[in-house]
Amino acid sequence: MQERLTLLEREALARIDAARDEKELDLVRVGILGKKGQLTEVLKGLGHLPDEQRRTVGQLANELKNKLQSRLDERRELLRSESLDRSLAGTVDLTLPGHPLPQGSIHPINRVFEEICEFFHGMGFEVVEGPELETDHYNFEALNMPDYHPARDSQDSFYVDDRSSAGGDRPAEWLLRTHTSNVQVRVMEKRQPPLRVIAPGRVYRRDNDPTHSPMFQQIEGFLVDRVVTFGNLKWILTEFVRHMFGEARRVRFRPSFFPFTEPSAEVDMSCPFCDQKGECRVCRGGWMEILGSGMIHPNVFKSAGYDPEQCSGFAFGMGVDRITMLKYRISNIRWLFENDARFLRQC
Repeated sequence: MQERLTLLEREALARIDAARDEKELDLVRVGILGKKGQLTEVLKGLGHLPDEQRRTVGQLANELKNKLQSRLDERRELLRSESLDRSLAGTVDLTLPGHPLPQGSIHPINRVFEEICEFFHGMGFEVVEGPELETDHYNFEALNMPDYHPARDSQDSFYVDDRSSAGGDRPAEWLLRTHTSNVQVRVMEKRQPPLRVIAPGRVYRRDNDPTHSPMFQQIEGFLVDRVVTFGNLKWILTEFVRHMFGEARRVRFRPSFFPFTEPSAEVDMSCPFCDQKGECRVCRGGWMEILGSGMIHPNVFKSAGYDPEQCSGFAFGMGVDRITMLKYRISNIRWLFENDARFLRQC
């Protein structure tokens, strides 16, 4: 019986190595390992052997079966590789370099986002994010904007619960935040000065025209310590504008009003399109509004549990979409969201 297994091994290996394709190899496999194959027929005779010899022959037969199966798998892989080479021969030159795939790029808004965050991080500010679905308290009340305040009308919010269920004319409780200033009170409630924070994120307002979108990106920044002056605010924002738009940009602070800062100021920069000559259709007399700022209102400190007599600070906010439009000279904000590859390649 052992001699028969040795002879079968020699013959089977020779047949496997001689197979010219997978179809022929399958015929060899069935002829050797199939239900009526040669090895199967040998194993059927084990029952006629003495017990001791049966164990020895059975072990040899199992080893041979594993060896033949392994050789079959190796031969199949080799035949597949040879078949692929033959099919490609004459049609594909594998030595030629491949066609390069088009590379993507960072979206202009994300690029400006990263540049702004890197600048303020270098100034010692940390990045803190807040919820986009916000309560009326953190979006308005805590920022010195009670129910009757006219500033609420100018922001025209997206409420997510029914106003009538809130009772009378009182605004509903939940809304999509209209600014990232909601992060300011949330951070001050949990931590004590000194604070240097920027809060980037998406905000939502009922605007939709060539220069406004119902969803846009904004960055709120604030600094709180025992003694903070308007001069600190002016220096940081002047450095920021010149970093983003070049050292040649002039900066001016124009008195304004925001309910959560007092005093408040709009920050303008000299127009980069007409070099402050006031001759282009983009600027207003050579100046362009870039962001809003001011000293944090005492009522905001009180709503966060701070003593306005013991601390002071400033805050500023900017629309990243607007800064992106100015930086890359984009005239229609919709281009930033249409995902037109021809436009994005130019930025």
